[in-house]
Amino acid sequence: MAKDIQQLQRVVIRIAGDSGDGMQLTGDRFTTETAAFGNDLSTLPNFPAEIRAPAGTLAGVSSFQLHFADYDIVTPGDKPDVLVAMNPAALKANVSDVPDGKDLIVNTDEFTKRNLSKVGYAENPLENDSLSRLKVHPVPLTSLTVEALKDFDIGKKDAQRSKNMFALGLLCWMYNRPTDGTAEFLRKKFAKDPVIAEANLAAFNAGWAYGETTESFSVSYEVAPAALPVGTYRTITGNKALAYGLVTAGNRSGLPVFLGSYPITPASDILHELSQLKDFNVMTFQAEDEIAGVASALGASFGGSLGITTTSGPGIALKSETIGLGVSLELPLLVIDVQRGGPSTGLPTKTEQADLLQVLYGRNGESPVPVIAASSPSDCFYSALEAAQIALRYRTPVILLSDGYLGNGSEPWQVPAVEDLPQIDVGFATEPNGDDDVFLPYKRDPQTLARAWAIPGTKGLEHRIGGLEKADQTGNISYDPDNHDAMVRLRQAKVDAVAAEIEPTKVDDPSGEAKVLVVGWGSTYGPITAGVRRVRAAGGQIAQAHVRHLNPLPPDLGEVLQRYERVVVPEMNLGQFAMLLRAKYLVDVQGYNQVRGLPFGASELADVFGEHVKEVGATR
Repeated sequence: MAKDIQQLQRVVIRIAGDSGDGMQLTGDRFTTETAAFGNDLSTLPNFPAEIRAPAGTLAGVSSFQLHFADYDIVTPGDKPDVLVAMNPAALKANVSDVPDGKDLIVNTDEFTKRNLSKVGYAENPLENDSLSRLKVHPVPLTSLTVEALKDFDIGKKDAQRSKNMFALGLLCWMYNRPTDGTAEFLRKKFAKDPVIAEANLAAFNAGWAYGETTESFSVSYEVAPAALPVGTYRTITGNKALAYGLVTAGNRSGLPVFLGSYPITPASDILHELSQLKDFNVMTFQAEDEIAGVASALGASFGGSLGITTTSGPGIALKSETIGLGVSLELPLLVIDVQRGGPSTGLPTKTEQADLLQVLYGRNGESPVPVIAASSPSDCFYSALEAAQIALRYRTPVILLSDGYLGNGSEPWQVPAVEDLPQIDVGFATEPNGDDDVFLPYKRDPQTLARAWAIPGTKGLEHRIGGLEKADQTGNISYDPDNHDAMVRLRQAKVDAVAAEIEPTKVDDPSGEAKVLVVGWGSTYGPITAGVRRVRAAGGQIAQAHVRHLNPLPPDLGEVLQRYERVVVPEMNLGQFAMLLRAKYLVDVQGYNQVRGLPFGASELADVFGEHVKEVGATR
């Protein structure tokens, strides 16, 4: 019997199960097929910090959420339209997020008495009315998978491991996703074990056939491709985009790229990705600790490379002394902080924005550095490129902020033509720049205040380096009080000079009559934008601005803030950026803060923004 196909504009899917059940792989494959179909999309992987968390427990639940649509979207969605729960723990951890009347696909094979008791279910929720508000689709995923693979020469455990592919096949049928890419992926992934490859493919096809033939699903859905600008697209995570941006910076500057890094969640994927790109004049060094990672990167910069180190909040703490050394030496150094929940080890696989004050002020002495923040996974590419430009042009360490939400999340990225990207002029010193053929390593460019950068071994350009204070121009060690004061001010002025190249603040205020301005930074861009859209759709007047450069701040930002009666700053911290804006511009900024390890929801922010709009209107 032919089944109906229902047209939808958007869908949010969440797949949840044990951290060892392949939920992230399943989500990634569905994302790839969705991107190939041409939808706009945004993802939210959510998984435990443990490599293999206790099976069947709430602590061990791993999930992957995908929002895809036939129009431009900016978040992975607030609540799922369909939840796939592979076991009772996955159900209990996620079912409260599913709105009434939405779809719930449950792997009934895992709802044993033992598994139910692990998560505190006194009775099976599939056998009472506790799920009556949802469209429940009970599917024995595990046993169906084993049955589909009975003719393969594999053990029962190996067959059971393929149940995620059965679920993927079912979802691909439900939403009319392409399948060729998954078949190619499985054969390539398991090329060394063709039997396993074909078994996984058989499980995938069985899931598709089950949807096609069972009476449990009477309808499938279709989301048309989005109307995106013409170009070549690929799905990209923030961490992969950062890696590509760094390689591009090396290409556009003509410098070798050197990454000195110590593995740390959620930044490790940048190291993994760059280690595969050695053919692009990239060298990666997995150091023994965070200090060695940043020290090797600074040494590479001294030697004439683009020195980079990647880390998260705990690593920034350990790298702080060497970053200060980079400030004193006045050498380019790119430090990437993919923020995570803290303090201490905190929530390694969850997201947060709480490193802002640390990267601005967490070093001894007056040691200013430029700080910029990426706003989306694809923006990580351009942020890396811009951060490298600033570091090389101004001879300074630059800190680039991403976070776990951006680093692990993905979205379509329009691949740029390399020739359209800016060329980076390094301008190494090649000859003496002082009287009597003397090289003055701290003689400065009058516009940028950047000092001369000489590659070691260049004849006639020998100079002293180190962490002790330098004499102006000569770079000799100096304990002179007036010289120290002058050098501190010069280093600050150099960072301040970056502001001259920052574009005017873009304020999205369509009517020009808004009285409330929402200001964000970093990964809050997507949720804020979605929340603002909802307020406007309901008839509210509201403006939005997003700050990329956190030090120095855009020169016109103060004037922008003064134009509005109320300024609201949502942050995944306890109000760090709001505090900075209050202090610098004397504006009564209103913060909205959460540190739950998860990004803001669009509906949550829309409610907050809507209340501010009402309050300001009521006080007029």
